[in-house]
Amino acid sequence: MSAWERIGEKVEAGERLGTEEGIYLFEKAELNPLGQLADRVRERKVGKRASYVVNRYLNYSNVCILSCQFCAFARKKREPGTFEHSVAELTEVARKSVAQGITEIHIVGGLHPSLPYSFYLEMLRSLAALQPRPVLKVFTAIEIRHLAERVAKKPIAEVLAELKEAGLGSLTGGGAEIFDAGVRDRICRGKETAAEWLEVHRIWHRMGGRSTATMLYGHVETAAQRVDHLEKLRALQDETGGFTGFVPFAFEPAQTRLAELGKIRRASALEELRVIAASRLILDNFDHITAYWISTGLPLAQVALSYGADDLHGTIEEEKIFHMAGAQTPLGQTRGSLERAIREAGRQPTERNSFYEAVDSRL
Repeated sequence: MSAWERIGEKVEAGERLGTEEGIYLFEKAELNPLGQLADRVRERKVGKRASYVVNRYLNYSNVCILSCQFCAFARKKREPGTFEHSVAELTEVARKSVAQGITEIHIVGGLHPSLPYSFYLEMLRSLAALQPRPVLKVFTAIEIRHLAERVAKKPIAEVLAELKEAGLGSLTGGGAEIFDAGVRDRICRGKETAAEWLEVHRIWHRMGGRSTATMLYGHVETAAQRVDHLEKLRALQDETGGFTGFVPFAFEPAQTRLAELGKIRRASALEELRVIAASRLILDNFDHITAYWISTGLPLAQVALSYGADDLHGTIEEEKIFHMAGAQTPLGQTRGSLERAIREAGRQPTERNSFYEAVDSRL
């Protein structure tokens, strides 16, 4: 029996894939059979449904004390291209979006060296007061550690409890990158370790909170390092069950310092489909895999719905982080464009909330 046949038998029997089998998916498996197998697993989990969320992206600031080599978003204070928004400014933008029917506000920023803890609490309280109240999906794990260790100088659990009381509804999955320590040293030296990222999400999950998980691929990582990343996410999901979905996205090299190496080309469309399909098979305890159209483009995200993905993320309205790195995709999508893409892929469009639960905000 070949390696691929053994993988197929295990997947069809609902058995977990091991490390070497995961590496095989990234390095040797033929793409179309891989996609077909992932698609069968997707259908077992969610049927014909493919989802999206009506959401709005906001960034309070891009001022950051870190100097991650893969990032084109962050700036040092007083450097050209910096921005900081007041709570009033953020709330006014969000108010208009809520009036137009968004159900989720997604906010991340840099690790700001001087914004007080009160700013973050006030931001959440002001946004949580909007009606109808949106889910506030805010902060990456490294932002939470920054608030706890440098700003509030309080334990992580205490900070998360205070943010939750102020209106925090979900953590974002950003900042995971690739968990391997050697890779992190090359692309985001000084950022939190894998264990520290996982710890924040573990604490949040134990408090009853939910979050997404991510992987940034297509830079200096190996197939084995991708699998290690996915296995660490899978292990925490076994422990807490707190991840709602997984969102992989390809590195955008154009405007980053890593691009100066001259050796990194953006992941191909075929590689993006491979990552979606392999992730579906390895992450057997995740119900939802998102094809992040901001990264892939909507046409490829539509194809990914036949390679294991069951979600197209959201309307977004104004994405900055990927576009500052060189992404050429639109800044946002309409509900209609996402539903059309889903129908054309032979799936049933389903508007969801931040927790991947079906809703219909038009009723």
